[in-house]
Amino acid sequence: MKITLYYATNRNHLGKNRWKPEGYGQNFSSDRNSNLRFGKVELNVDNNTIENDFLKKAKHKRIGDGIGLSAYLTKQAKQNAKIKAYKDITSGGKGDVSVDKLASTELFQDLKKIMDEKQDIMINIHGFNVDWWEAVGSAMALELMLNRENIHQKSNNKSVTVFLFSWPSNGEMMKDRAYSSDRQDATDSGIAVARGFLKLRDFLMTLRPKETISKLKLDPSLKECGQELHLLCHSMGNFVFENALASLKENTNQKSLPRLFKNVFMCAPDVADNVLEKAEPMQSAHELCRSLNIYYNRGDVAMYISDYTKGNSERLGHAGAARPEHLHNKIYQVDCSNIVSGMTEHSYYLWGSVNEDIVERMHGVCFEDENRMGELKSRNVFELS
Repeated sequence: MKITLYYATNRNHLGKNRWKPEGYGQNFSSDRNSNLRFGKVELNVDNNTIENDFLKKAKHKRIGDGIGLSAYLTKQAKQNAKIKAYKDITSGGKGDVSVDKLASTELFQDLKKIMDEKQDIMINIHGFNVDWWEAVGSAMALELMLNRENIHQKSNNKSVTVFLFSWPSNGEMMKDRAYSSDRQDATDSGIAVARGFLKLRDFLMTLRPKETISKLKLDPSLKECGQELHLLCHSMGNFVFENALASLKENTNQKSLPRLFKNVFMCAPDVADNVLEKAEPMQSAHELCRSLNIYYNRGDVAMYISDYTKGNSERLGHAGAARPEHLHNKIYQVDCSNIVSGMTEHSYYLWGSVNEDIVERMHGVCFEDENRMGELKSRNVFELS
């Protein structure tokens, strides 16, 4: 089985040829921290190993070991993956270039072809202490987990392609220095993510309904695909998202942000627990989507470390929003504590039941649905069980 992962990154390339890099490093691109490179990673893996050792494997009485799968794919990617970057003709800095010649436009056109085949796109922003190959492995694992068999996907007949944004998280543990360094890099990477969002907005604005294409005899490739975009941020990736929102506000003249996504998933978010309230940094996050979903775990050791050893305020990923009643009505919370509490895994969004709940939200299953694995505790808090 060949896995193809599309990506954007503001990391520095490794090797002599930036268009055929050997990988990406721990620093920003030499072109500046807001500069984006686009490309794809291809990896051949044994399908039986994937299915039997991970996707169908029971762990902690749940089916699907995405965390183990991520580690396996990371190892395989380091050894066998091939990277191809979209050549950016603007890198020479010579004059203006038409939009259709941009690397981002070529990428979006390739992704649109995928979406035309009834596939949604999930943009994934990873967290703290993740090197390039770990980011690739976890994104590939996320795609395979989202596409494993379950009742809602069978009825929906729609699959998901994951698109990775990788920022220069250190991928090393250097006590407090690593966390502080990653936090600063996450701040600076927000500009790159905002630029990517604006490029996406501009591309989406070129698309037209099927009827308009036929009536005006436009290029058929400009037809809307009818599929959905989603965003999933993990851990400090949510801090990248927070800074991207600030940059978007600075670079758009509209009263509200563009609605780009059906769902935004904030998983184990390493941001303040009041960040989504009015007058706080992420107060406008709900404008980007139809539904914003927070996944948290009271037993998350990483959140405890962020709270008490890094001098941060209470984390959203530890106990959810400080004041749920102050959240916008498009914001929902999923308490995962009952099924992951006491475990050391911080990446529980890749694991069994939590991942399946994310799939259900993507396909529009409401919190009141009797088939969901848990109980609605209040207007916007669902407890997984």
